[in-house]
Amino acid sequence: MKGMRAMRTTIGLAMAMLALIASRADAAVDWQAELQRCRSLRENVAPLLQAGEGISAVGRSGKSVRRCIWIQRMAVRKKIPGAEAW
Repeated sequence: MKGMRAMRTTIGLAMAMLALIASRADAAVDWQAELQRCRSLRENVAPLLQAGEGISAVGRSGKSVRRCIWIQRMAVRKKIPGAEAW
């Protein structure tokens, strides 16, 4: 029985730590700066994509484009002012 109680306490503490880390990570995002960076990326990439170039040919990493898509989805979901779907 003591082992089960200790395990429950450990699991409870681990879940509390995860919740704290998740809330702090969310608070660390400067939404307006990220949205501005994504707007400028979109302005630079959009003409090339419309011309038929693939993301790999744009000269930007696909990772930055995927991050911007994720940032904008989260901003829309959290109703951050200035957020728009990409």
